[in-house]
Amino acid sequence: MDGLITIEDPDDPRLADYTGLTDVELRRRREPAEGLFIAEGEKVIRRARRAGYEMRSMLLESKWVDQMQDVIGEVPAPVYVVTPELAEQVTGYHVHRGALASMQRKPLPDPADVLASARRVAIMEAVNDHTNIGAIFRSAAALGMDAVLLSPDCADPLYRRSVKVSMGAVFTVPYARLDRWPRDLETVREAGFTILALTPADKAVPIDEAAPHKLDRAALMVGAEGAGLSRRALVAADEWIRIPMAHDVDSLNVGAAAAVAFYAARPAT
Repeated sequence: MDGLITIEDPDDPRLADYTGLTDVELRRRREPAEGLFIAEGEKVIRRARRAGYEMRSMLLESKWVDQMQDVIGEVPAPVYVVTPELAEQVTGYHVHRGALASMQRKPLPDPADVLASARRVAIMEAVNDHTNIGAIFRSAAALGMDAVLLSPDCADPLYRRSVKVSMGAVFTVPYARLDRWPRDLETVREAGFTILALTPADKAVPIDEAAPHKLDRAALMVGAEGAGLSRRALVAADEWIRIPMAHDVDSLNVGAAAAVAFYAARPAT
């Protein structure tokens, strides 16, 4: 255990990256401003490392030290060892997985760069629930989406909850923000994509009839839970598509709807 730092004071300034993790508003402002994000759990930490994110530090309960020994040996970042009680005092919650890492963010790429080699793209408008963001990224990774584009008011994919729900998929699917919304959707169209807006509106074409799997380049656009896509986004789309529903169900959770659409859009073989 040479090189490990045992900390017994929850107010130790070296633990500053981990304070108040349950304060969503504070962390939403602080983490992008300071260029950091928190990876929680062994699998997520390892996936962040494999994706090339630099580690600032690790916070471990002692029982996790042996499990993470190879990671500890690979990185020069400090490793703080604490009791479960102290971890809860610092973070504001019981750290079930016993391992946290503060990681350095990377600059976001330009949308044109992530579109250049993509064939299937997910676009989110105003999806501000971190659980939904994480679920959509996980489905995007599993179902072959090549990139994700976000409107300016979407939640942070690197917020701890998003990362956790995605199981680290936010590290593997390239993403960028469309700063001028919805005008920057024209960038997507200029890259050769057909923009398909998911909406339960009656005038929308059933997704099977729209046949997104036959398109050379398809961009599937989803909106926030409840509100759905804005009128501006719908007008900017090339086509409206819907998932047919049974038993008088009028819509699906946005994460579930996105997964269905991603599956339907897989390129024909």
